[in-house]
Amino acid sequence: MSTESPILPPRFASLKAEIAASYPDFEQCVTKAWAEIIQQLESVTKTIQEQNSEYIPQVNFADLGKLSTEQITDIRRKGSVVIKDVVDDVEARGWKESLIEFIKNNPTVDGVPADNKQFFQLYWTKAQVQARAHPNMLAAITWLNNLYHTKSGKKLEGIDLSIPLSYADRFRIRHPGVQWNVHPPHVDGGSVERWEDQEFRKCFADIFSGNWKNHDPYELEGRLNARSSIYGRPNQSTVFRTFQGWLAMSETAPTQGTLKVFPDVLLSNAYIMLRPFFTPTVPVDSEAIYDPSNWKYDISTSEFPGLHSRDGGYGGPKPTPASHPHFRLDNTMISVPKVNPGDAVFWHCDVVHSVEMEHTGQEDSAVMYIPAVPLTPQNQTYVERQRECFLKGERPPDFPKGPAESEYVGVAGADDVFTAVGKRAMGFSIAVA
Repeated sequence: MSTESPILPPRFASLKAEIAASYPDFEQCVTKAWAEIIQQLESVTKTIQEQNSEYIPQVNFADLGKLSTEQITDIRRKGSVVIKDVVDDVEARGWKESLIEFIKNNPTVDGVPADNKQFFQLYWTKAQVQARAHPNMLAAITWLNNLYHTKSGKKLEGIDLSIPLSYADRFRIRHPGVQWNVHPPHVDGGSVERWEDQEFRKCFADIFSGNWKNHDPYELEGRLNARSSIYGRPNQSTVFRTFQGWLAMSETAPTQGTLKVFPDVLLSNAYIMLRPFFTPTVPVDSEAIYDPSNWKYDISTSEFPGLHSRDGGYGGPKPTPASHPHFRLDNTMISVPKVNPGDAVFWHCDVVHSVEMEHTGQEDSAVMYIPAVPLTPQNQTYVERQRECFLKGERPPDFPKGPAESEYVGVAGADDVFTAVGKRAMGFSIAVA
């Protein structure tokens, strides 16, 4: 059982001082930026509340190559998108039925809650392997990967955003009426590493220099060598994912156990990264908390609001209304629009996201988690290790050890990856004509 504590060691006060000393006129620059970010959040959060789910971009898979510059800019700023009709409805529903049958044939599979399993520690069922290798899914992932770039425009050795890789993750089949409390607003893909790891920190250099409006969440160079998992906590991705994502196998609408996001990755990055350097001078539950003049620059403590020590490392960022009041999370964590089987939802690796606590629908909410992963040297190395786990029927390297799937009836094998692009994504060698 993991335990969480908001108390971080004293060395993290020194980390703040180290960051402050790395940028000219740090206090002056970030204090000005902090006020600007808070003022911008005041405006953007009102718009998010007014538009709700309609604020999240929706596009058709068939139109990905024809989107306007304005549409692409909108997707990049909001960091979230629903891509409709990636896979045929019948095929997606068939995968769900296949997974249900797999669970029925293997009743000892690991899942939670134990007395009514809905989230499964399974990675290598035929449905999952086939979905990850589906040409349309890989094409959508390639399109997402190519939203990233280098400001310099230079070619980076070993990087190809047009070669997608498969990252094995799990699936859920969530039943109506069951409450989930385990996925409050949070950011994946690195906790205190965002500040502590010097390479990761480079991704946010414009924010720390006070030029937060110039921050580009899609700048590639800083991401490639960033260490997002210094402390080896379980369930921490060690690969570079451009977007997290899932593929729907059922109809799921708002209030039916779906994903929620704060849809502005530029603002959320700027606010989260500067939050440890400021302390409120008024009670957090007062209306005055929203006024930037009621915050002061302070690097005297080891506190990183929203982070906590956990499992020998650190968890978060996990913003709350108390730790990050200007997000107005109670009103701005908006549910993604209704999806149908075969639709996919993706969110940038820095986006604040959560899962609805309630599922008020009539049908299971079923999704397979499939992120967008490009070819990089680090990612390729991981996929090769993951391939060996697949061939042995073992859990992938990033996930806690548990029962081998090779013990179960109906797991996938290499022959279940039908296409060359799917085999390449899985780390298998392919013949070149």
